[in-house]
Amino acid sequence: MEMTRNYSADNLIRIAIALSAEKDTSKVLDMILQVAMKISNCDAGTVYVVEDDHLNFHNSYTYAGGFADDANAEKKTMPPVPLSREYISACAVLDKKEINIADVYTSDEYDFSGAKKYDKMTGYKTQSMLVIPMEDDRGDVIGVLQLINAQDADRNIIPFPDKDEDIITALASLGAVILTNRRLSEQVLETLHSLVKVMVEAIETRSSYNANHTKSMVHYADKFLTYMGQTSDERPLTDEERDSFLMSVWLHDIGKLVIPLEIMDKPTRLGTLDEGIRTRVTIATLMEEIEALKAPASREEHDNRAKELKDALSFILECNTKGFLPDETIDELKRLATLKCRTEEGKEIALLTEDELTAITVRKGTLTDAERDTMQSHVTYTYRMLQKMHFEGIYKNVPGWAAGHHEFLDGTGYPNHLTAKDIPKEVRFLTIIDVYDALTAEDRPYKPPMPPEKAFGILDSMAEEGKIDKKILQKFRESNAWKREK
Repeated sequence: MEMTRNYSADNLIRIAIALSAEKDTSKVLDMILQVAMKISNCDAGTVYVVEDDHLNFHNSYTYAGGFADDANAEKKTMPPVPLSREYISACAVLDKKEINIADVYTSDEYDFSGAKKYDKMTGYKTQSMLVIPMEDDRGDVIGVLQLINAQDADRNIIPFPDKDEDIITALASLGAVILTNRRLSEQVLETLHSLVKVMVEAIETRSSYNANHTKSMVHYADKFLTYMGQTSDERPLTDEERDSFLMSVWLHDIGKLVIPLEIMDKPTRLGTLDEGIRTRVTIATLMEEIEALKAPASREEHDNRAKELKDALSFILECNTKGFLPDETIDELKRLATLKCRTEEGKEIALLTEDELTAITVRKGTLTDAERDTMQSHVTYTYRMLQKMHFEGIYKNVPGWAAGHHEFLDGTGYPNHLTAKDIPKEVRFLTIIDVYDALTAEDRPYKPPMPPEKAFGILDSMAEEGKIDKKILQKFRESNAWKREK
């Protein structure tokens, strides 16, 4: 394996660019090791990563006789090396210095028992060694590059030349900077992911009725992206692109943190207002009884009024939990609202207040128009909150995607009434899975879960009306990503 020792500036620049462009930290380490071995023309090398009180083996390559020729296939697993002076690689970390040994069998500078033990086990002969600590910008050693047996053009083992040592040290320093930046980037991303899950947990803790919604949607999205990556003719998403979309799914309801619980978790039309009506009727019927005792001749009249109020209360409470109220029911509720109730002071007031009548006559669902406006504002808050997090690069679209999941292609959605030309495919899919989960969720207080076939029937109707993307809906159905895990 004869390699040139004359690495030009152009070569080193190309290496630096290649290292900087590589996103996989494992591959960065592999590239550094292989390039270092080519520069030094050595026949073995190992990379270690510093972790706590030991060196964690990353990888090794060898071109020595009797070993595999294909360096790329030479992935091994070896036990970690303790940070003790019994190991030359550990000494480089402890002393923060480069170690260049011409012959480990004649040198008395360090304890080479580890290398000699390895030689005895494998039949290999370690002679020259170059061990270089990889330091980050703070001077902390984050890894070790260990090279063995430099060779001349005739494959004779020689000491590692000083000029090779300088180039390899520069390479190791560049690698350390790249790895440090990668680690910082990964730490920032991990922190972001943790923050996202904390916020989602906060929403779920606030609202037991909505506890599984976000997790279900992430499950659908993750499975669907995998399906599309395996079956679609389009370019599969990179890991970063996939993560940015899933991030928008995780965060799509973050604005619900500021929505009052009495609205977000409102299980009935009246919510807590029913207590006031019950109390009003109880007092009114008691007052009718008192009036009947005062004037026995009019008891029948008072008993009838009391019965009418009790029947009205029963009808109101029945309507309070119904799924849909037809016109005749709403008309009857309006009539009952005007029934007179006697107070403790003897005054006569209407059975229902204006707010109570507005609430009980909601035709479908449990929210009044005002409450629905408040509830729908969660997407506006989602956008405002996420904008403050300064998503950039591949994540720059997260706020818009997350906040757009109630927009429809025909412009009838909210909050911005966007139309098809302004709604990207990511938002189109997010809208579909949000509707699907809302229809099939088993934890909604105001309705029973809908079977998948009925939910898809509704989604099909929405697609025919031009509200949602028909092609994406069909792919979602075919993917089986909507199936819940048992």
